[in-house]
Amino acid sequence: MSTATPTITEPAGTLPEPPPEARRAGAVLALARFEARELLRQIPVLFFFALYVVLVVLRLMSKDGMDDFPVLNTVDRRTQAAPLLFALALFICANAATLRSRKHGTAQQFGVLAMEPWRRTLAHVLSVIPYAGLTALVVAAEYTREALKPGAIGHGSFGELAVGPLSVLLAGVTGVLLARLLPSSFVPILFVIAVYVLGVLVSGLIGSGRDGLVWLDPIQFFQSSGGDPVPSDLLGRPAGWHALYVAGLCAVLTCAALLVAGGRTRAVKAATALALAVTAVGVIGQVPRDTAALEAARRTASGSPEKVQSCTTYDGSTYCSYPEWSGVRSEWAEVVDRVRSGAGGAAAETPLTIRQRIWSDGEAEVDGALEASTTPGEVTVGTRWGGNRVPEFAVGVASVLVGGTEDVTTEPMCDARAVTVMWLVLGNDPTPMATFRDVRLDDSTTGSGVVLTPTDGLGLSSAQTTVIGELLDRPRAAMTARVKAHWAELTSARTTTVQAAKLLGVAVPKEADPCGD
Repeated sequence: MSTATPTITEPAGTLPEPPPEARRAGAVLALARFEARELLRQIPVLFFFALYVVLVVLRLMSKDGMDDFPVLNTVDRRTQAAPLLFALALFICANAATLRSRKHGTAQQFGVLAMEPWRRTLAHVLSVIPYAGLTALVVAAEYTREALKPGAIGHGSFGELAVGPLSVLLAGVTGVLLARLLPSSFVPILFVIAVYVLGVLVSGLIGSGRDGLVWLDPIQFFQSSGGDPVPSDLLGRPAGWHALYVAGLCAVLTCAALLVAGGRTRAVKAATALALAVTAVGVIGQVPRDTAALEAARRTASGSPEKVQSCTTYDGSTYCSYPEWSGVRSEWAEVVDRVRSGAGGAAAETPLTIRQRIWSDGEAEVDGALEASTTPGEVTVGTRWGGNRVPEFAVGVASVLVGGTEDVTTEPMCDARAVTVMWLVLGNDPTPMATFRDVRLDDSTTGSGVVLTPTDGLGLSSAQTTVIGELLDRPRAAMTARVKAHWAELTSARTTTVQAAKLLGVAVPKEADPCGD
């Protein structure tokens, strides 16, 4: 008896092969991952990325009191400068990676591979994207850390935050493009020098951001005149359009690199047309519009702030600020209460108006001095808060409580009033001598000097400084009681510094009186 062996008539199943385009795309991605790992092994990339992270961490760990109240529309722009050295390192290393085969004499061997030169170029471009992503993570971490602080003021702009990562991407793409256009290791160095010189010349010719041409520069962190922060709607920075322009520029340079490498396919041509359109839209969007209205708004916010501010009342005093600073009003109120607690007479109950002010000549963040207010009971406060700005504001409050108006400090106070003002500022301060040193222009506690305020400074003579030092050495409760008991005399312009010392029971200064020593 025999058994028949069954035969298999159907062929064994085979896995379907991916289409050719999918295989090519997979190869490009595999090469991009390889090149990204190779870039990570380059010392300049590692060193400057580590340096970038360290600088950001050190900045976040700084102990300046104003860092507790960050203005977010300046924080977002602050993130744009730090990645530039890292971008430069990536530019050089991406260029070198693209030239690697030429350097080692293996360029001819790539001719036998199925991957075309333009696809290898695309892989080099894709290899720099992870580093732009790492930059974006650092930027997001820095901004989030500042935004989560209880004293954070206002809001930032996504467009401003995007510039840092996009600058890194642009640098890498430019390095690849230069390698295809001018395959020489000296080109990146010459290119960096040329870009720097051109940037200096153009910035000098164009000037401020009022000219739309200045926004053709991808990096705009320098577009500030060094003044105090202003409300976001007064900046006049087309941040979103600028980010779109830089993103489009990255795409245009990528397409240019692919075309130079022979990638004249329908897809590449379509991508080039789309990239040019996006870049053009970004350029057009950056063109300044209705600058007269923006300048008028800035002048209104500077000259007539009450028209654009809202107010809150605390303990009878009114606190007015631009909308983004509404959360800081309670901080101002604490300072006013502390200073007022040492005052006597009617000043202890006098209602004040705290008015936030900025200085502008039609442009934003211009460095300028605020003039003292002549309105009775009105105290000026700026847009920066924390650190030395707190005692400076306290000096302004005390000056109004003693003299009635801020402009009392515009003329030399060669009498008891200056001593009274500084006692109100320092009498309830936990570290009076350190605060006294910080609030003086010369950072000293002896001799004549100028005490800083939000507006005009307060001049002190050597005699007045000596009396203030004597007051701070005495028991605070006793000195506060004496100040309140002799309030009328101590706030009179007729009472000399020597008489003030006698009224307060401290040693009479040996220095000449009045001021002018």
